[in-house]
Amino acid sequence: MSSLSKELLRGCNSFNERMRIARMRKSEDALGKLNGPILKFADTQIRFLIRISLKGKSMTKFISRKLFAVITIAVALCAALALTGCSGGSTDSASEDSGDKTIKVAAVPTPHAEILNDVVKPLLEEEGYTIEVTEFTDYVQPNTATEDGEVDANYFQHGPYLENFNSERGTHLVSVTSVHYEPLAIYPGKVSSLDDLQQGATVAVPNDPTNEARALLLLQQEGLITLTEGVGVNATINDIVDNPLDLQIEELEAAVVPTVLADVDVACINANYAIEAGLTVNDNALAVESADGDAAQTYANLLVVKEGNENNEGIQALAKALNSDEVRDYITSNYQGSVLPVF
Repeated sequence: MSSLSKELLRGCNSFNERMRIARMRKSEDALGKLNGPILKFADTQIRFLIRISLKGKSMTKFISRKLFAVITIAVALCAALALTGCSGGSTDSASEDSGDKTIKVAAVPTPHAEILNDVVKPLLEEEGYTIEVTEFTDYVQPNTATEDGEVDANYFQHGPYLENFNSERGTHLVSVTSVHYEPLAIYPGKVSSLDDLQQGATVAVPNDPTNEARALLLLQQEGLITLTEGVGVNATINDIVDNPLDLQIEELEAAVVPTVLADVDVACINANYAIEAGLTVNDNALAVESADGDAAQTYANLLVVKEGNENNEGIQALAKALNSDEVRDYITSNYQGSVLPVF
């Protein structure tokens, strides 16, 4: 057999394999209008080329023209297949089906984004993944971005907040794993000791339902107020049944609370925002949630995804990295008691 014939047969075998795959996809809507006449014509032309290639080199010029036509059709068909692949299937990122190994994660800056960028990113790079961390300074946008598919996961919140968010906004977010606990603490404002609080003293607390409840439970823990018995993590200011000092509770956005320390007597601050403000539990807190209670598990910060994505290969790799010895050591070394691993 001539070298030209061998080349043609190799090309035909390769192209026929692509055509076999295309025929298997006949049922797909995007290919329905393509794989009829185009595939039939291309198949006919290839069979013709094989027959005439055996007749000798005198047909070379004619074959070249025919081969160019078939190649043109093949390129068009491949382009159509590529477009179909782009437009079809799931819109989820971090999908093993698409082969995309980029994982997009929403996080608040401290400590979540720091943990992701400093420890998790290099760990996952060793496995071929790329982590893109988008930082937010509020507790709403990370969840809406995850629900809408703008990111694959988020890492910033605890279970009660997640449950409340899903309930109020109709989102479909689920926890993948617990990572760390950030004890909420009372920090000094105008006064440097809880014993110095006077009648009518002002206390700043986060205004989102779950973290406000934590703040109220902490104030009760320190004997400053009494709440309705059994109210637990659902406590609101309406559940205060005894307030001997007539404390004035100022409800503020969680990120704003550290910025008003100069204007209030004390403030209940989430650990991540305390760290950003240069405060630590070990050095600055007047009181802190008990680590022996249910708070460590109830308020553990979670890796969260939209329901249905929790078993994606990339998400599982991310969860494993967040529960690694490297992350535990990083947390223990860097946050002076303001962040505690729970794995």
